[in-house]
Amino acid sequence: MTITQPCLETVEQHPDRTADAAVIWLHGLGADGHDFAALPPQLGLPPGAAVHYVFPHAPEMPVTLNQGMRMRAWYDIVSLDSRGHDEAGIRRSAAAVGALIAREIERGVPSPRIVLAGFSQGAAMALFTGLRYPEPLGGIIALSGYLPLADALAGEAASANRRIEVFQAHGRHDGVVPHALGHGSAERLRAAGYPVDWREYAMAHEVCLEEVRDIGRWLTRRLHPQGAA
Repeated sequence: MTITQPCLETVEQHPDRTADAAVIWLHGLGADGHDFAALPPQLGLPPGAAVHYVFPHAPEMPVTLNQGMRMRAWYDIVSLDSRGHDEAGIRRSAAAVGALIAREIERGVPSPRIVLAGFSQGAAMALFTGLRYPEPLGGIIALSGYLPLADALAGEAASANRRIEVFQAHGRHDGVVPHALGHGSAERLRAAGYPVDWREYAMAHEVCLEEVRDIGRWLTRRLHPQGAA
């Protein structure tokens, strides 16, 4: 796929040899690309893994749910229910994330070796973009997030990713994105035929060590099955 728009600014971590896989990780509301940049060494991937990590910065915009304060956001949020979704913003950011995927492909990483990941609002964007991307991807990691514009998925889902593996996790005590919203999204995806590996943890709106280890094992199986325990 040819890149048709400027790419977002990013924080990037390159392997010591030519990358044969990539993980594009989308931060949550109000954070930036540095938020998860310390994560890769904690994932425990095999020593020979040649993974290129990309942590983009979302643009700054006023966010209605936060009294109109300007912050980095993938889209505006009026409320967490479906009536509060900023459809134009979601689709605009999906195009920007799609351009990052296309850039990895142009750099030589096959699309089935590209994983789209995200936390909170970034998880919502990972699900929205990955399920609609026209070329097969290696998987989606959605942490403490939800499926936005869920009613539109049936008519917009990409056939290339109809069986994409999804790792979805949530804290049972999440006071920002309710556990029920995340779990309901996972059940909706399962009902639509997507293979979802659902995990939940005794935590709030955050990431815990057990979760990081589970992500690492899942990524190893997806990208380096020969190195999986």
